[in-house]
Amino acid sequence: MAIEIERKFLVTSDAWRDEVSRSARLAQAYLTDGGRASVRVRIDGDRANLNIKQAVAGATRLEFEYPIPLEDAETLMRTLGGTRIEKMRHWIPAGDLLWEVDEFAGDNAGLVVAEIELPTVDTAFEQPAWLGEEVTHDLRYYNNELSQRPFRRWPST
Repeated sequence: MAIEIERKFLVTSDAWRDEVSRSARLAQAYLTDGGRASVRVRIDGDRANLNIKQAVAGATRLEFEYPIPLEDAETLMRTLGGTRIEKMRHWIPAGDLLWEVDEFAGDNAGLVVAEIELPTVDTAFEQPAWLGEEVTHDLRYYNNELSQRPFRRWPST
């Protein structure tokens, strides 16, 4: 069984940019509108994946991911996908771990989130100075939610 252990944070500055090892433009769409699981299709350059995640907030949840043909992914996005999410993902090495910083575009422009996958729930990791508030338990920051309630439409606080 595949378990994802991931922590999610807001990003407070651009200081992370000097640490980026690689970047890629990602597009994804969700094939579900809530429920017990999110099902998404993602295109990353010339590769595509179908991903199924347990729809719960928190650091630990079930996750399954399978490669699919690019043409199938494009068809799924076009015909079955809801709102398309586009973002630039940047990878930043952190010892044996890896930060993924997502800069969202379109209706989610202005939102920058950093995630780190951990081998165990209690794995210690260094929090860079550019990290802000942890939002692991805030569903609004999950991509599935952003596809339904984009960041630009959130009320100002």
